[in-house]
Amino acid sequence: MSKRALVVEDDPNIAELLRLYLTKDGFDVMIASDGNKAEADFDLFQPDVMLLDIMLPGKDGWEVCRDIRKKSPAPIIMLTAKGETNDKVTGLEMGADDYITKPFEVKELLARVHAVMRRTDHVGPVDKKLEFDKLVINLDSYELVVDGKKIDTPPKEMELLYHLASSPNRVFTRNQLLDEVWGFDYFGDSRTVDVHIKRLREKLEGVSDQWNLKTVWGVGYKFELLEG
Repeated sequence: MSKRALVVEDDPNIAELLRLYLTKDGFDVMIASDGNKAEADFDLFQPDVMLLDIMLPGKDGWEVCRDIRKKSPAPIIMLTAKGETNDKVTGLEMGADDYITKPFEVKELLARVHAVMRRTDHVGPVDKKLEFDKLVINLDSYELVVDGKKIDTPPKEMELLYHLASSPNRVFTRNQLLDEVWGFDYFGDSRTVDVHIKRLREKLEGVSDQWNLKTVWGVGYKFELLEG
């Protein structure tokens, strides 16, 4: 069965180039040229991956990303001419899985597409649920329950928290987390990890005195289980 890619891009030349290369790579491709149409097409097409431009007519890419994240964990790669750190951070905070700046090499973009899809493909039954005091991390359903309340959490934050909590008290470096959560061929940098940790702390700090999402200065992060 062919994989499906939704390309959201208002530049017809770039959109057609992406259609050509993705089709050659075995994808069924749908094109949307504005943010409002993108959300309707997403519901209709149910893509396996979305390539999402930021500067769009109607809703911009950030708003589209945020809306899609409320209903689907499908991987999203942001496409934009902007390369500033703040734009990258905004995309990641909205729930994007990766970010590529125009102009880009199509070969690199395809590598990123396959990378994010490998990280979200699950073969066979999966049982991924962790429970701690006032905390449930359910990666089967991508649900985070904090002190009895379900908290909306982007998929990558869920995967990062699950990875840390799966090995309590183990210290992970930022590079290890990039490799093990985002994938060895992720093209980002360590700021990506910091952004996601910051967001998780906003949801988790002060909830329990039995565990903590801890910074190990100069090294990285760990999910710490506290005695007593």
